[in-house]
Amino acid sequence: MTKVAFIGLGRMGHGMAGRYLDNGFEVAVWNRSKAKADDLIARGARWAASPADAAAGADAIVTMVADDEASRTVWIGKDGAAATAKAGALAIECSTVSYRHALDLARELRQRGLVYIDSPVTGLPDAAASGKLTLLVGAEAVDLERARPYLAPLSATIRHFGAVGSGTVYKLINNLMGAIQIAGVAEGLAIAEQAGLDMKLVLEAIETGVAASPQVIRHSRRMVARNFAGASFTSALRHKDAAYAVALAESLLAESPLVGRAAVQAYARAKAYAPDDDEGKMIEIVSRPKGTKA
Repeated sequence: MTKVAFIGLGRMGHGMAGRYLDNGFEVAVWNRSKAKADDLIARGARWAASPADAAAGADAIVTMVADDEASRTVWIGKDGAAATAKAGALAIECSTVSYRHALDLARELRQRGLVYIDSPVTGLPDAAASGKLTLLVGAEAVDLERARPYLAPLSATIRHFGAVGSGTVYKLINNLMGAIQIAGVAEGLAIAEQAGLDMKLVLEAIETGVAASPQVIRHSRRMVARNFAGASFTSALRHKDAAYAVALAESLLAESPLVGRAAVQAYARAKAYAPDDDEGKMIEIVSRPKGTKA
């Protein structure tokens, strides 16, 4: 039976790990908190004591963690997956990391005999659990073909952008655009509220107007209702991704990314206000009437 190690069982990773069980893989799982693995263990996953334990004997190692630091730790830190991974194993990084980290990690893992697949994802947790994510892949074509049997259970679409790092470049672009959109939605709705507009009518106009997008529509509804239950993406993660994207922009563009920087500043405030809550809580910051104190 084909063996997969899955490391990181957060909002997205939990459902992704479950997809391998659904598709008949032998799965070892690790997460900082074992409680998040309990139902997966009940379904047949093996609990691993460390990333290294999970990776031992695996044909593919898949990680879905929060940031560069977490990625570095689970791959090449103490008891990291690379310590026990067999030569030729696929190292599939699905986390949203910085471009610099993606390149550095790929080089380090290649030196250890692993095949690195840069594969951040787009989609909400329900898409992760149902195998309908879009994978944004950066890898050599031959490596991608090897990895397809391990990517297919997770995805409805695989987009191959080119060499390692290119998937991460697009993911950071995507998430920076999202940060700008969502912050703009919050400010626009706050203006409408304080100006006394009928918010039901505002939502109808947004949903049928030229600024509509799935993300704008979804967040507009949640913001107007102040319904932030079941956070799919937190303010802290949005801030992190926007900051990674701005760092990439500054390495490539002659002009400072002014709008991107503004989004980073906006989400720094949201992160300070409610780091682990839904990113849409931005509206609670920006909607205070003029003359009130923060």
